[in-house]
Amino acid sequence: MSSEFKQGVQQLFARHEALSTRTNEPGESNGVYQRWLNPILTADHAPVYWRYDLNEVTNPRLQERLGVNAAFNSGAIYLNGKFLLVVRVEGHDRKSFFAVAESPNGVDNFKFWPKPITLPETDRPDTNVYDMRVVQHEDGYIYGLFCTERKDENQPNDTSAAEAQCGIARTRDMLTWERLPDLVTYSGQQRNVVLHPEFVDGKYALYTRPQDGFISVGSGGGIGWGLCDSMEAAEVKEEVIVDGKVYHTIKEIKNGQGPAPIKTEKGWLHLAHGVRNTAAGLRYVLYMFMTELERPWVVSHRPGGHFIAPKGRERIGDVSNVVFTNGWIVDESNKVYIYYASSDTRMHVATSSVDQLLDYVMNTPEDGLRSASSVEVRNQLIDGNLKIMEDLGLSQ
Repeated sequence: MSSEFKQGVQQLFARHEALSTRTNEPGESNGVYQRWLNPILTADHAPVYWRYDLNEVTNPRLQERLGVNAAFNSGAIYLNGKFLLVVRVEGHDRKSFFAVAESPNGVDNFKFWPKPITLPETDRPDTNVYDMRVVQHEDGYIYGLFCTERKDENQPNDTSAAEAQCGIARTRDMLTWERLPDLVTYSGQQRNVVLHPEFVDGKYALYTRPQDGFISVGSGGGIGWGLCDSMEAAEVKEEVIVDGKVYHTIKEIKNGQGPAPIKTEKGWLHLAHGVRNTAAGLRYVLYMFMTELERPWVVSHRPGGHFIAPKGRERIGDVSNVVFTNGWIVDESNKVYIYYASSDTRMHVATSSVDQLLDYVMNTPEDGLRSASSVEVRNQLIDGNLKIMEDLGLSQ
């Protein structure tokens, strides 16, 4: 190996090490959560040896051979004291694959495991796989539910026509994965399916998102709920809508469950994404709601508006004006790590606590669905605050 080539390789590794070990810093807080300043994963966090041929004979100019375009939409699990993200890594060829990134503290120093996940295929090979929700179920397995995308064979001449369904895999160690048959439902396509972490009436419970087509949910949609007898031949025969679309709200076009809900003494905390249309295209935000403890499909609290929306540099990327989540973690102290992607490009983290999120969900007013209702609720807040300000001698 020539000295010049060796120096080039060393520089690549040095830049990567500096990025991977950069300390993150807490950013702004609104009392509900705190954003952290730096993205925790980007395309540049992918290991050098995933992207470059380090053999001088076959790559004398040290060119990037297999580029990485994005690292985003990560499932998350807290396992053996480690924060693990199952990252959607997208190559320059548009194909996504899954890879595990590990952090000692959940906010920085995420490093990818040596190799991506080798995911077995079914008899009908996947064209693309992405957005895995990782759930440690009470049956002892860790399940990964993800979108499997294939060509829509009913439209052979349309090269953009796709079919989305829910792929299922499981593991015990995050290293070796067993592929199970795709979920069977009777409501068209499925892109956002999440496994509930506990049995319900002795059955596996799933949050679904029935939709008519690959992009459009059609006249139905919403976050659904269904039961199945087995994950080895998962079939949901009936779905009910837990949280539906609503006109002129943050979820008027479509919505979907993010990660599996968090169990609390008050109920199940849910994090979801909502989509509305704008003159600049679709806008994705995150929102929360809570369901009953014994009936996880029944909503008990529904705070109005978005929880997290794209802000600043988060708004720019491959698919701009988007935040999306499919992973969060609760540690031993009930601290919550919310992992979200921005603009289909990079991963971020915001931190909160179970108590903060319960306060937010249970005490934030619902959307009144009319401008007049919004003014009425805001005036109630203002009137109460004006009296407090007067008592404190504060001016308007």
